[in-house]
Amino acid sequence: MSAAPHVPVLINEVVAGLAVVPGETLVDGTFGAGGYTRALLGAGAGRVIGFDRDPDAIANGPALVPDAKLTLIHERFSQMDKALAERDLLPVDGIALDIGVSSMQLDQADRGFSFQQDGPLDMRMSQSGQTAADFVNEADEGEIVRVLKDYGEEPRARTVAKAIVKARPLTRTSELANVVRKALGHHAGMKTDPATKTFQAIRIHLNAELEELEQGLRAAERSLRPGGRLAVVTFHSLEDRIVKRFLRTRSGGDPAGSRHLPMAHKGPSPTFEQVAKPVSPSDAELARNPRARSARLRTAVRTGAPAWDQPGTREKAA
Repeated sequence: MSAAPHVPVLINEVVAGLAVVPGETLVDGTFGAGGYTRALLGAGAGRVIGFDRDPDAIANGPALVPDAKLTLIHERFSQMDKALAERDLLPVDGIALDIGVSSMQLDQADRGFSFQQDGPLDMRMSQSGQTAADFVNEADEGEIVRVLKDYGEEPRARTVAKAIVKARPLTRTSELANVVRKALGHHAGMKTDPATKTFQAIRIHLNAELEELEQGLRAAERSLRPGGRLAVVTFHSLEDRIVKRFLRTRSGGDPAGSRHLPMAHKGPSPTFEQVAKPVSPSDAELARNPRARSARLRTAVRTGAPAWDQPGTREKAA
């Protein structure tokens, strides 16, 4: 196997969380540069099905992981259950998800995900649909404020939005970054670049990343066999909250009422158990890869209960 251009974070912990048994069929829902897939095959997986919405990741995959046990599917991981069913590959033994933008995408200036290098304002994971330039140049000020607040948790969203509207048209990552820096104040030695939250927010909005994660967790629930394992790596609090809430609800961990409130209506049987506490990168890994600093891994084991949103079950409000 060829060496990967990037090593994903918490890779050893993900492999351990999936407890790979030789010969099993596993899903790498976010193939990227193939780092998790390579590790899973190295741990003895009999087959890995890799999903990615980015056509470049799928096109480059066979060269990155030249292994006959790999099957690549150009699809969003939220659609994995449908794609697996079409290929008669259900159920599977384990699923790994690495949420957010990949290092490979960040490092390609022409993809427009990062302001570390100048490039076109793009940010599209699937390379189709609305670009970041379309959004910042066409959205009204109120919509920009909403996106910056909801997806970037930017406390000065209105200040940034006003500056973006005033500076239109914007076509380059460096232009947008400089507008945000000027609006918020920027000086050498700042721990975090002021443009970080704006870039994160626009990227998440354009790619519907939080909706994709919510749907992907449900697709994983429908795809895993009883005893199958789920491992999800997130990189910021918005993502981690969704995974935490999903696993808490699906494992029966929601509050059941009190003497002051009526007992909550009993919902479907728990679909996950053995929900582990979140795992963070070690100091050694952080020294190797500063990008890993905000990563969190959550794992759980599938029970034999029917998925909550399959016919005959009732989805519980999270």
